[in-house]
Amino acid sequence: MEAYFVDWFSVIVRWLHLITGIAWIGASLHFAWLDNSLEEPDENKKAQGIKGDLWSIHGGGIYNFTKYAMAPPAWPSVLHWSKWEAYTTWITGTLLMVAVYYLQAQSYLVGPGKWIVDPSVGIAASLAFLLSGLVVYEALVRSPLRHQTLLFAGLLTLFIGLQCWLATKLFSDRAAFLHVGALMGTIMAGNVFLGIIPAQKKFVEAVQAGQDPDPMPAAMAKQRSIHNNYFTLPVLFCMISNHYPFLYGHAYNWAVLIAIIAITAYARHFFNLRHRGVVDYSILVKAFVAFLLLSGALGYERYEQKQASGVMDVADGAAFALIDTHCAVCHSQTPTQPGFVAPPAGMLMDDRHVILQSAARMLTAVQTDYMPLGNLTGMTANERAELINWLEKKTNL
Repeated sequence: MEAYFVDWFSVIVRWLHLITGIAWIGASLHFAWLDNSLEEPDENKKAQGIKGDLWSIHGGGIYNFTKYAMAPPAWPSVLHWSKWEAYTTWITGTLLMVAVYYLQAQSYLVGPGKWIVDPSVGIAASLAFLLSGLVVYEALVRSPLRHQTLLFAGLLTLFIGLQCWLATKLFSDRAAFLHVGALMGTIMAGNVFLGIIPAQKKFVEAVQAGQDPDPMPAAMAKQRSIHNNYFTLPVLFCMISNHYPFLYGHAYNWAVLIAIIAITAYARHFFNLRHRGVVDYSILVKAFVAFLLLSGALGYERYEQKQASGVMDVADGAAFALIDTHCAVCHSQTPTQPGFVAPPAGMLMDDRHVILQSAARMLTAVQTDYMPLGNLTGMTANERAELINWLEKKTNL
């Protein structure tokens, strides 16, 4: 019964996380586009303190967006703040982390061959990973290094790369990618809570008090907003990465993750420049070529593995033994793997006839590294190749 409630809790918070995430990222991308698309105002508008404006049509209506260099001549009676989208996305994401990786730490958070095998230690390490990452970023963004654009970008890239490597050593492969995404999401929410909103509050307080606002906090808030903009696509990938075990289950998964984050962030750079009137298609071409090289390298590696598995021959008895060891612990009437009270997808693998009938489905799951889930049972590469070879033969019968 406890697992049933955990499943429902996971469904609800995942749904809410998706909704709030769409709201936050949608608003973020919209304002990034808006800010970069503002047109130079005429002298009359400049005299009114207008920095730029933009005409747009949407949903059958005409809109005029106006941005003031500092404060408007008359303060609005209602001022809308963009913050709760970020806060609720982070809160629901944290609850989802609890539902999936903390309440089911033995099954999803820790894994064989990692530095941490104890679930309780894994939860503590997860919290420390996220908190320490936020602290390091805050130390960087508050330091004088923020004024050295290229140096700061290099240090931030190095920091994220190190976190990708560290996550794959501490947590299960599936959890590692999600933790990197959670770290970047925490940094993004921290940028809103610790930098952007406080700067906006100071700005409003100064204007309402009839004082000239200090431009420094606003400049720092703008810089944090730009960082969030470049984090957006990498975070979105990490959110869906659990659907792609051939990526997070790779022997050099940390390098794969670094490459995907770099490619997606670089692709985002094209759109940021385009909104400013700078169209450089070479950025998209380079990002696409990098993606092709990455996918080609991974595909060639898988082809070599398939060729190697083709020369193996495994008797039925040995194949069933592998299935008993790595599959039936979850896929049975009474799973022995902690965290499972029923066979996933209703598939039973403690029956030889069912195994033979399900060979095609099993082949796909084993080939893509999706099963065993998170490789909790520690299936070796040779065992996987042997089982794939046997399943291919049974599928072709």
